[in-house]
Amino acid sequence: MLGIEDPWVWLAYLGSILVTLICVLYGWLRRDTATDELSAEDRRWALEEQQVEDALR
Repeated sequence: MLGIEDPWVWLAYLGSILVTLICVLYGWLRRDTATDELSAEDRRWALEEQQVEDALR
């Protein structure tokens, strides 16, 4: 089929297509649960990162 005789090559192609479909499905199912809000820990980390960058200037 399609010039590919080795079954392992077909398995690799099938696996990559399956993984892609699983990733798309996972992203589609989780898209509503994702939030763009920052947590307090994220804000603290960003503040510390900014302070370090300012100290290096």
